[in-house]
Amino acid sequence: MAAVSQGFKTDLLGAIPSLRAFAVSLTQNADKADDLVQETLVKAWDKHESFQPGTNLKAWLFTILRNEFYSQMRKRGREVQDSDGIMTARLAVHPAQHGQLDLKDFRGALEQLPEDQREAIILIGASGFSYEEAAEICGCAVGTIKSRVSRARTRLQEILKISGEDEYGPDAISTQVTGTAAH
Repeated sequence: MAAVSQGFKTDLLGAIPSLRAFAVSLTQNADKADDLVQETLVKAWDKHESFQPGTNLKAWLFTILRNEFYSQMRKRGREVQDSDGIMTARLAVHPAQHGQLDLKDFRGALEQLPEDQREAIILIGASGFSYEEAAEICGCAVGTIKSRVSRARTRLQEILKISGEDEYGPDAISTQVTGTAAH
């Protein structure tokens, strides 16, 4: 087994926050996400020789993570979901700011998306992958990813009852308080 290069180690460590965010979006559980990221890193470390330098390490890692997630799902047979949010509500801390409330609403809306749409919107919107990279990670056509992202955005707007750009950002009261109103 060849030695692992310092650059590979550094890049692997640098990818952990993005991997964790993606894992949380897939598992909907921080502990399971941490386990999934750990398993991904172990597999990447073990298979580092199969990574081709000069290619996209982050995409390679996301593919490993995604494949591991679906392998675990198949092994379990069926995932127990917290559809009504009872367990989540027990773990949640009541938000103190509007931004936290908005984030909670967004997370709830994101959970309502079909898995394929949620995965696509996280890869494109939150993880910064191109459509081509996301298609490679998901093992589907670029057009399929674009369609999933479009449907996810439309559905999120419906769930969150957002009808236009003026509904993004601070509300009128926040704008007055912070002094960022346009004059």
